[in-house]
Order: sequence, then structure tokens, then C-alpha cells
Amino acid sequence: MAAKPQSPASNFQSVLQESRRFKPSAAFAKAAHIGSEASYKRLYRESIQTPEKFWGRMAKQELVWFRPFKKVLEWKEPFAKWFVGGKLNLSVNCLDRHLGTPTANKAALIWEGEPAADGKPGEERVFTYRQLHREVCRFANVLKRNGLKPGDRAILYLPMVPEAAIAMLACARVGVIHSVVFGGFSAQSVADRIQDCGAKVVITADGGFRRGGIVPLKKNVDDALAIQDATGALLSRTIEKVIVLRRTGHEVAFNSPRDVWWHEELGSVSSDCPPEKMDSESPLFILYTSGSTGKPKGILHTTAGYLLGAKLTTRYVFDLKDTDVYWCTADVGWVTGHSYVVYGPLANGATSLMYEGAPNWPEPDRFWRIIAKYAVSILYTAPTAIRAFMKWGDQWPAQHDLSSLRLLGSVGEPINPEAWMWYHKVIGKKRCPIVDTWWQTETGSILISPLPGVTSTKPGSATLPFFGILPEVVDDQGRAVPRNTGGKLVIRKPWPSMLRGLWGDAERFKQVYWSELKGSYFTGDGCRQDTDGYFWIVGRIDDVLNVAGHRIGTAEVESALVSHPSVAESAVVGRPDDLKGQALVAFVTLKTGVVAQPRLREELRQHVAKEIGPVAKPDDIRFAESLPKTRSGKIMRRLLKQVAAGAEIKGDTTTLEDLSVLSKLGSAED
Repeated sequence: MAAKPQSPASNFQSVLQESRRFKPSAAFAKAAHIGSEASYKRLYRESIQTPEKFWGRMAKQELVWFRPFKKVLEWKEPFAKWFVGGKLNLSVNCLDRHLGTPTANKAALIWEGEPAADGKPGEERVFTYRQLHREVCRFANVLKRNGLKPGDRAILYLPMVPEAAIAMLACARVGVIHSVVFGGFSAQSVADRIQDCGAKVVITADGGFRRGGIVPLKKNVDDALAIQDATGALLSRTIEKVIVLRRTGHEVAFNSPRDVWWHEELGSVSSDCPPEKMDSESPLFILYTSGSTGKPKGILHTTAGYLLGAKLTTRYVFDLKDTDVYWCTADVGWVTGHSYVVYGPLANGATSLMYEGAPNWPEPDRFWRIIAKYAVSILYTAPTAIRAFMKWGDQWPAQHDLSSLRLLGSVGEPINPEAWMWYHKVIGKKRCPIVDTWWQTETGSILISPLPGVTSTKPGSATLPFFGILPEVVDDQGRAVPRNTGGKLVIRKPWPSMLRGLWGDAERFKQVYWSELKGSYFTGDGCRQDTDGYFWIVGRIDDVLNVAGHRIGTAEVESALVSHPSVAESAVVGRPDDLKGQALVAFVTLKTGVVAQPRLREELRQHVAKEIGPVAKPDDIRFAESLPKTRSGKIMRRLLKQVAAGAEIKGDTTTLEDLSVLSKLGSAED
């Protein structure tokens, strides 16, 4: 019987070719936690064939329980319960468990503050596990003193300071569900999240430092608490207390008795706080995503399964050792900051570095200066940052001793091969394995990634699945597509760190993630699997454009553009076209010293045609000094689509790092 034609909606052309391979060195493999392909295959096979046996053993070995679980998995699609009947506490697993060991006096958090505008060095603070435990217990008692009890919700709207981690762990200690809001978000975003989760408290700061200026966090909270809905009711009417950390020292409005100072509250509590015994499925945190249009989507993660995923992936993906100084550059406002700045590293007894400021403040060598200063051995950052480093020039990292680095990682979006190779050569000096990780807010922890002592890497590929993860590339009917064919990425089996739902909206949870293909989690990403079984993420299905009947992933066109020696970064979007359906518009920033000229525009178009094919040639290339990005480095493609179509800019732009970028893009013809 002939195969049914595949739907053009999911079966798209994936034409990026990459033949370079990099094997782990024998020395790295010998010292790695998992150092042979046979070991990986044996564990992976067990995790897929007998998942309950595998995960049950891991949960018993890795987590500290008050009461053991009775059942590993209860699966009623799409709702999962892991380690049913068990009781534990996340803060105990991150802190208390280390107190009777030598780890107690080891650095848990190293914090580097942003340098001052006048050039003075930033603050430095170090917390051992014993000190961090004490501060978490004290602030947990502050939460209880202010009326919070298990199951209540707290909004955390803080700068990238140790108190952000302390507040998260304190919430976990007393069973309060935390929802961290990125410090770059607007008052409206704060209000929307308070309203959705019914928070009782906001934990914030007078302000935060950013590029020498002050981010007015307390003022934003005050503004958020004054926002009304269409009926005149306050969106934030559930808020009873605002706890304010003194960070910048500038004067802020204070509304007593609602507002209280963090430091004053600490003076009234003890450092003894017995942990709550939480059910394995007790909600741990809500993290909102895709809130720029419509109602915010509150991703819900629970305690035991999430922690197990974060702990195991931190250890094995980063080959984490007791001697490492580990730096994940993400903000705690994102899931990467939850899993790989706070919970994963601390559960492993690691030393985790936090940095408050921007990567190019006061100079573009800020990251390399920090790595040299603290002898960082593991660096985990975003492709957007890597491309910015490329643009700023090799001279900045060349000024610093990066010899302490032994492993590099990337996170947040697919990394293009050109950026991967720069990272490998310039930062890793051709000796550091690179783990290109794929996962999502919804997945809780890394799902597809190399294991650095095992996997031969290919620039641009996230490579192979982690234990217990069964990914597949399928068409609209849910059938596996042939190798090297683009399709939809789905996950076929439940895994412990998966989201448990959307806060207060079970139907939306089913519709968004489980309606596309019965029995499988739909990631929303386009992907292909090559002949070696490696996975190549090509971006969101929404970013696959229909150009003259061809389905083209914009990520691959962007990668082709960045492979040109003149290009630092690119973003490709579609605009309506009467003839083709959609035309490709590329926004391009050039490397320092390269001059934008009309002939370069045509040269880049021909370069894309050579790399991918004539059908992928951009119809329009616009040179820009910079692209519109959030403070976390995400390119705001929604705004670029409006610019490309000549439409009025609509929607929230308060998260933009630099508002002037938009006005410059509007006339970016040369």
C-alpha cells in the first residue's frame, strides 16, 4: 500500500549540511561520569524498556526522602504523577543533606555584582552550604511570620542577587509555591501573573543595577498593584505583603504595613526552620511563558520528579565534579536559572557562580574577566551571547586566561555551526567538549544533549536523547518521517521533570501540548534526525515559512547568513507576498569594522543560495546596528515581523533592552 502524502504543514525541507565531527578526548572520557558509548547505551536502553525500574532506582539513590514512595509512575494521559506517596523537601535535598559532610564548608554560591558606572569593581559575596542553609532558614521564617503557609503563592521579582536563590529555596522549605518574574518584565506583566496565580506576597528589591543604571523594581511593583481590570477591580487584590530587599539604596515609596524591609524582618526571626514534609507531587513553582499575547501561560512543576531531572542532567550533561566552578549565565527569571543556576547544582553539592550584570558592561570582556578571576571550569550560556562575543571580536577573550575551562555548553535556541566553531576554537581552545542542550520551560530539564565523555558532537546538533527520553520526528498524522526529513518533534513517553499542567487551566494544557498527537507530548519545534540518529532542532514550527510552495525553516537561513565572514548575527522572518505566499526578510548585523554596502546585500543573497539553494535567498536584507532583544538576549521576532510587513508596532515592548533599536530598524534599507 502506498504511503499517504505527508502534510506540508509538518514535512519541510531541512537542508543544512554539516559533516564535521568532534570526538571526546581519551583523557576526558576516562575521567567522565559516563565515559563509554556502551555505558550510555546500556543505561538508555534500560530507561526506555523498563522506565519505572530505572527511575525508581534513581529516585531512591539520588533523593533524600522523609517517607519512601509507593509507586514510581501513575500515568493518566496527559497527567503524570511520579514517585506517588513519597514525602521530601527540595531545600533539604539542596542544603541539609550536605551539612554533615565536608561539602558543608564548600562554596555553594559565588556572586559577582555588576561594576559601578564610575568603574569601581562590583561587590563579591560567597556563601558556603552551611551559610546558605542558615540564610534560607531565616528567610523561610520571615515568610511564615508574614502569614504564608504551604500551598500559598509568592511572586519573586528580584535582581540577579543571592537573595533570589535564597527566596526560592525558602519558599520550597515551607511549601510556598514560587513564581519568579524576570526583572526586565513590566508592571503589567507582574500584575498579570499575580492575578493568574492569586499570589499573597511579592518579594522584590528597591531596584537592580543594569549597565550602570537602576532598574526600578519596587516602583514597578507599586505600579502593578495599582492596575485595574475593565470593571475597576485591582488585578493584584490578593497581595497582602510586599517584602523589599535593599539593593541599590535609592529612595522608594513605602506603604506600611503592606511593605516590609527584608533586612528588618530578618531581625525578628531565628535561623532554625524545620522543613515541611512535602508530597512528591506538591507544586514547587509556576513559571510563566508566552505571555506577550493573551493570557499568561503558567507552567506548573512539582517537587520530586523535577528535582530528580535537574540533578541528574546537571551531573551527567556537564560531567560535574566536586572541584568544578560552574557558571550558568542565565537569569533566575528563566527556567534555565531555576534548574541550572540553583536547584541542579546545589542538589549535587556544586559551586555555582551568579553574575548580576550584562556581558558587555563596562567592557565586552566582562565574562572572560570573571572566568579568569574565579577559575571557572564549566560555562553554560546562550547562542545569542556567543554571536555577540563573535561580533565584538576575538581580542576580548584573548586578554584573559581561560585555561581553567574544561567544558562549554549552549542553551536557549539552536546554535548555528559558525557560532559553535567559534566557541570551540576561541573559547575552548579546541580542547573543551561542547554540550549543545535542547529542552524547554515545560520539560523542566535537558532532554536532548551530548554526554561529554561519550558523544561525538556535530556543530549545530543537540545529538542524542537523555535517559528516559523517547523523541521522534513525525508528520501531521503522527507517523515517523524518513531520516533527514523535517517534521514535528514529539516525546513519546512521560519523564519525571515534565510539566504537570498549566496553573488553573487543565483544558488549555491538553489543547496546547497533547491534542496534536494522541499519547505524545508535542514540543512545538521542527526537527530532523540525520542518518546517525542525531537530532537537529530547526526552531519553532511557527517559524517555518511557506515560500513559493517550499517549507523553509528560518533558523537554517539564519545559520547560512552567519556563516558569511562579514555577518555577526541575523534574524529571518516572513512577510506576506502576493506571488510567493511569504517572502523572506533578513535583518543582519555586521561584524565590527565591516561597512554595510549595497553589493554586500547581493553577496549575502548569493551566499545563502550557495549554502542552501536559490529558493532560500532572502528577498530583502536589512542591515542593522543591532536587533531588538529582551534583556535575556532573546531576539523579539514578533517585532521584526511587524517591521518587515511595514506594520505599526503593536504589543508589549517594555522588555526590550534598547527601545531605540526599533526606530532605527524602521528605515533600515542600507
